[in-house]
Amino acid sequence: MTYHTKLNHLGMNRISISKKKKQQSPQIEGSGSGMATITVTRENKLSLFPLLSLLCFTSIFILLSQFKNTSSSSSINTFSSIHTFQIDNKNNNFASCDYSHGKWIYDDSRVSRYDNTCKEIFKGWNCIKGNKSNGLELAKWRWKPNGCNDLTQFDPLHFLNDYTHTSIGFVGDSLNRNMFVSLFCTLRSSISDGQVKKWRPAGADRGFTFLTYNLTIAYHRTNLLARYGRWSASENGGALESFGFKEGYRVDVDVPDSTWARAASFHDILIFNTGHWWWAPSKFDPVKSPMLFFKKGEPVIPPLRPDQGLDMVLEHMISYVEERARPGAVKIFRTQSPRHFEGGDWDQGGSCQRDRPISAEQVEELFSVKNNGTNVEVRLVNEHLVKALKGSGFDILNITHLSEFRADAHPASAGGKKHDDCMHWCLPGITDTWNDLFVEHLNSIKHRS
Repeated sequence: MTYHTKLNHLGMNRISISKKKKQQSPQIEGSGSGMATITVTRENKLSLFPLLSLLCFTSIFILLSQFKNTSSSSSINTFSSIHTFQIDNKNNNFASCDYSHGKWIYDDSRVSRYDNTCKEIFKGWNCIKGNKSNGLELAKWRWKPNGCNDLTQFDPLHFLNDYTHTSIGFVGDSLNRNMFVSLFCTLRSSISDGQVKKWRPAGADRGFTFLTYNLTIAYHRTNLLARYGRWSASENGGALESFGFKEGYRVDVDVPDSTWARAASFHDILIFNTGHWWWAPSKFDPVKSPMLFFKKGEPVIPPLRPDQGLDMVLEHMISYVEERARPGAVKIFRTQSPRHFEGGDWDQGGSCQRDRPISAEQVEELFSVKNNGTNVEVRLVNEHLVKALKGSGFDILNITHLSEFRADAHPASAGGKKHDDCMHWCLPGITDTWNDLFVEHLNSIKHRS
């Protein structure tokens, strides 16, 4: 089998598959027991065409019907609570503390550690410049964990001193960039001009080095973690063609995206995420441009649903990182960031125009797996993550539940957007709290070791 790669207009690799002609007749192989194999000869090709078409469309329909309905019976976060450490002021000992559950408290005295002039803030996330009605209020909300000391804002100068000669790599989709930008702006606000240099190590999309401290932070953009590109059916037929697939996206479950393949052995601290692109019919249309999974260069047959493909990708990417990570490297997987579309998805008129955090009851209404609503993928993805990470050397940074309350913290229509952005977060905003939790988590790992 030979692969011909060319660049398409989206800037992604377009991969088409051609296969040398074989002497034997093509076959359609059934995926279930007892299903007959149909051999198509030259004489009966035309007469069997309606039957073949029916089988092809039936296969696609089954994949579609199972895709969104795949879920567990759980209606709340099923993964174990993520523990960090806090100092017991009385005994000066470290005690286990779960920061992932609590409530948001409005604190008028609270100020942001950076402002909207930080140049790394993506225009669409700059809610103050975009005149979002509550843009200036977002930094005044603080997270109060249940049964723990307050989750305080981390001190950027202390962080720079504590993590000198360190490289931190964020690997994932645009939500990890959201978090990366928050960390950069916080650190940048504490030092003078001339102490930061742009640097994009190991294939990073964005990156900076804080020269005095020799601290590097970088963002590696990857939507699926695995390599993917456009796929087109071969005129000579093949395994996927026999199921009726004409085009789609080829996803190599065992090959990392080139944007981060070298990051695993470069950075001292790695923080990964994936999920948003896996439950995204608008990006990977299940009929017109489905995900088609490959392993060791060959298509996985029978074809997989996206959630099954996610499991395979996580398994291989976790192994890839653990085999190549630097000795003593900290490996973290961040849980899924919630969307807050109400009234439909982004392309169905959905919006997020709230100006305050929502209640616990509203959280369950929006995110319960049982309700199978627009934003259900957040908890479904987490179930896949926890299953894949069990027994690995990764830590889990749980930002999901505290973020589920913050329907008010998305850019929405700020800046005159055509569609509400209810997926990314305003900056300054909630990802600053993610980084407070991230730093607390790093400190807990230090004490744990």
